[in-house]
Amino acid sequence: MTDRTVNALRRASSEGIIVVPATGRNLGCVPHRLAAGMIRGSGTGPAYRGWRQDARDNRGLFRYVISSNGAAVTDIVEKKTVFRAMIPREDAVSLLEACGEIRLGNAAHICHRYLMEGRILTMAGRLIYGKDAAGVYCVRDLREAVEKSRQEVEELQFYFLSRKAKEELRKTMLSYPELSAAYTGIYAEVYSKKASKGNALTALCRYLGISRAETACIGDGENDLSMFGAAGIKIAMGNAVPELKERADLVTESNDRDGAAKAIEQLMKW
Repeated sequence: MTDRTVNALRRASSEGIIVVPATGRNLGCVPHRLAAGMIRGSGTGPAYRGWRQDARDNRGLFRYVISSNGAAVTDIVEKKTVFRAMIPREDAVSLLEACGEIRLGNAAHICHRYLMEGRILTMAGRLIYGKDAAGVYCVRDLREAVEKSRQEVEELQFYFLSRKAKEELRKTMLSYPELSAAYTGIYAEVYSKKASKGNALTALCRYLGISRAETACIGDGENDLSMFGAAGIKIAMGNAVPELKERADLVTESNDRDGAAKAIEQLMKW
């Protein structure tokens, strides 16, 4: 998130463009450079604790956030959920129990918080997220925490602690056809089949009365493919996966070369 990119977003917002972060992260771990108006202790529940005002100049930059790969769309001004596609608590507990014999590190997004099982995994998460780790919390037993929470789950994450763990998780997931899973080399994300950035964007546009033709999205990963199917103009970063570049209307430069900023400047004709 370069200075030029942040400044381009600010300028677009000042000219009437609705800026919406769309992330695989939970809401509590939105990049600190964009965490405008997310003040520690604001709101009335755990979903709003831990937010920080690390970017004072970004106040008003955005109002809506698509988080947890599209499991939720939140209005951070009204502090309400615009769209949700959750894993039922019973299904999350069942899956965690079924994975009990697999060597996995367990984590979950619940109430916009990132729950990580055990101190080692939590320390690693805080190290990775750095300043963005306000929404990271340690729990002793994730299955127990999910069961006691009485809340639906935005997303489950499983980190592979052995060579066989990934394949063993794939086999286990066959018993949960109502859930989807996205795999990387080190972990898997599990979420409701109704959850996707594309579904979330479509729901938000419907809520705001905005047509598909009036939207543009910028992405780089496989979890952005559904959003490309829902947006009017599709922009792939230079460091994006090949599938995204193939579907893009515009391929910009990489994230460390101001690619997002250059794409916004091109669209806005600055």
